[in-house]
Amino acid sequence: MSTATPVAPASAETRTYPAYSRSVLARLLLNREAAVIAALVVVFLYALGNVQYFDGPLTIYNLLKEYAPILLMALPMTLIIVTGEIDLSVASTLGASAAVTGVLVVDHDLSVPSAAVVAIVVGALLGALNGFFVAYVGLPSLAVTIGSLALYRGLAEGLIQDKRISGFPGALRTWPTERIGDTQYPNIIIPIIVLAVLFGLLLHFTSFGRSVFEIGLSDEAAHFSGVNVARTKLILFTLSGAVAALAGVYVALKSNSVATDTGTGFELKVIAGVLLGGVSIFGGRGALHGVIAGVLLIAVLNSALQLDGQGSEVIQIIIGLLLVGSVIASNFLPRIRALLPRRAVAPEVTSKTPVNGDHTRKVAQ
Repeated sequence: MSTATPVAPASAETRTYPAYSRSVLARLLLNREAAVIAALVVVFLYALGNVQYFDGPLTIYNLLKEYAPILLMALPMTLIIVTGEIDLSVASTLGASAAVTGVLVVDHDLSVPSAAVVAIVVGALLGALNGFFVAYVGLPSLAVTIGSLALYRGLAEGLIQDKRISGFPGALRTWPTERIGDTQYPNIIIPIIVLAVLFGLLLHFTSFGRSVFEIGLSDEAAHFSGVNVARTKLILFTLSGAVAALAGVYVALKSNSVATDTGTGFELKVIAGVLLGGVSIFGGRGALHGVIAGVLLIAVLNSALQLDGQGSEVIQIIIGLLLVGSVIASNFLPRIRALLPRRAVAPEVTSKTPVNGDHTRKVAQ
């Protein structure tokens, strides 16, 4: 009686590896975010040594105090642009929420915390209105938010009319701009750091964040992979409105007044900071730390140019050039990076190990 011989499997067990890979150092340094951080350090050090009064004790304090609303609004804007959408109404939402805060506190004697909560709810509703038309009606976000930019600014003008609201209570009004101990950092930096951490975790370490990137790469593909595209966009625009409202409350308290033009022009700085920070205008790519560096780079340039005696028109031209350059770079940088040499990974070799017979197993050395 013969003994049955084990038969080898029909197909070999194969472990695949990429043929080429970049080194860890190259992956860390050859990206837009690293370039923006390096530019921020270079510009800051240059201004520190060459711009008169830039090394003064008030420079960092004033810089952060003035650009706090831009930093706040850039956080949710990052996620919106990663999906391939845009929100041009953030500055108008800020102005409308600041107007709501002023009317409730000054004209109706509501406490500042209560008025702030109402203003943030109003801002969230304004953002949700944008999100509804974009996500569920299917209108382009560019067209929707251009319309709401004018609509929400009109809402602020209707609340304030032709007067300037001023005279907020002093106890809580000064808290956002007070220093943290003996440092040069205002208190507003605390909620900025908290929100930056939360948005960073949301974008880079959750399934919701992965769905944001998938939507940016392809709405249709994201939908067929199980992502609720409409709900995700609605959430993002709602968050954008709520954070813009928080920025509006801060601006009202910082200035101790609200006017019809409060926050005008902020949307340009927000979008410029986001795109300069490495987020692709076409969606699907971006990182929050690059955006923070991009906004701070614009803030340092703005502060240095002001101290150097340059007018506001020069600052606007430079911000515009940075915006155009960031869009151009998002197209050409991947092509340049593709031309750089890659590090080869060791090729696969085949070794035969008898496992119940003649079973061939492929392993990588």
